[in-house]
Amino acid sequence: MRFIRYISVSTNSNVLRKPSFDFKSIVQLQDEYLNSCSRRIVNEQTLRNASSILDRYNDFVKLDVQLRNLKNERSKLNSQVKNLGPNQYLLEELGLLKVRIKNLSSHYNETQESLYQMAESLPNLIHPSVSDKEEIVSTINCSLNDIEELSTRKPDPTFDHKSILEDLNLANFQTASRVSGTSFYYLLNDGALLEQALIQYALKFARQNGYEMVIPPSVVKNEVTYACGFKPRDQNNEQQVYELANSNQCLNGTAEIPLAALWIDAEFSAQDLPKRQCAIARSFRAEAGAHGKDTKGLYRVHEFSKVELFQWTENDVNTSSKVLKDILNLQIGFFTSLGLKCKVMNMPSNDLGSPAYQKFDIECFMPGRGKFGELSSTSNCLDYQARRLNIKYRNSTTNKLQFVHTLNGTMCAVPRTIVAIIENFYDPLSKTIEIPAPLRSFMDDKERISV
Repeated sequence: MRFIRYISVSTNSNVLRKPSFDFKSIVQLQDEYLNSCSRRIVNEQTLRNASSILDRYNDFVKLDVQLRNLKNERSKLNSQVKNLGPNQYLLEELGLLKVRIKNLSSHYNETQESLYQMAESLPNLIHPSVSDKEEIVSTINCSLNDIEELSTRKPDPTFDHKSILEDLNLANFQTASRVSGTSFYYLLNDGALLEQALIQYALKFARQNGYEMVIPPSVVKNEVTYACGFKPRDQNNEQQVYELANSNQCLNGTAEIPLAALWIDAEFSAQDLPKRQCAIARSFRAEAGAHGKDTKGLYRVHEFSKVELFQWTENDVNTSSKVLKDILNLQIGFFTSLGLKCKVMNMPSNDLGSPAYQKFDIECFMPGRGKFGELSSTSNCLDYQARRLNIKYRNSTTNKLQFVHTLNGTMCAVPRTIVAIIENFYDPLSKTIEIPAPLRSFMDDKERISV
């Protein structure tokens, strides 16, 4: 499978303008990009691109100067022909220039395309606070000592969410496997109601904090997905995106993609920013159960509901870094209210996706799995996506257009949050699940889920 953004990344398509890379900044910061590539453990081709882009840029600049000089020379000769009339010498010179310009233009276009391809492949830079191993920066509903103690526990089958869901008739995995394949599921009865409760509570939580609601499409064009930094296959060459046959479209892996693309070619005023929007959408992941991990139950599935947060901010790293912390604090507040024991982590460099400058994850301990599992994440992408989607704002001080910074965060990945609730609040004596207090009004005012 070949997955490309454009036929040519150095030209406009009928969907997106060509990306506006800051080549001068890239070559000036070449060592930092090389460091970013190395720490992220990118593929060899991307590493070669980071190593070669300075030389390719210099080649492009030289060709650009040569081509402009030839075109200026042609313009002068055309003026002489116009003023002096036809002249055999001038016409011969124009003919030779035409051939030279054609040949040089071909070389110029090839070099430009290669330069854009190199820049397109580079990941973002990395925030200075990001290390090469995860760092716990905060805890939720527990202490660091609790985190250490929980980390020593082994899986407890009494609290296995899949068994509990099936025993209480809250889900059907066997039939879903026959109907759709592995890593799909039916939610039933209060299991289905619990999903809707989480969605409604998460949306309410976001709206109360200034987010506007969006329901985006579930299908987007491949080049939009690629422009947002999502590749068809991971570094282990496993498929990540479901592409639609005989089309240039794919299913959303996350609502982040259509949310980011909602403002393609937009020009915000400084007063519009920060702009906050949240979306509820179905997400589709082809890599569920990768390497045979977490293939049972709800933890890693192909299709699920997710409430996504997104912000657009001014092009200032201090501003967007503060907004990143604001999103993280919102997520912390959400999981605190659900009573879940979690750790908050500044994620290491090798866990950052290509667009991310910095990422925080929130992981909850799940007794049935005997380990912590990711519930949400939030990332600052600086202007990585905006340069590819042509999203700008007018700086109120300089009155110049600049690319916005984009940030995204998971408010609630529903299946995993269901796993966390079931495995933490199941009572094996009564065989019931305590419903977190904030969700009860969305679940017919029930306090517990039972048979």
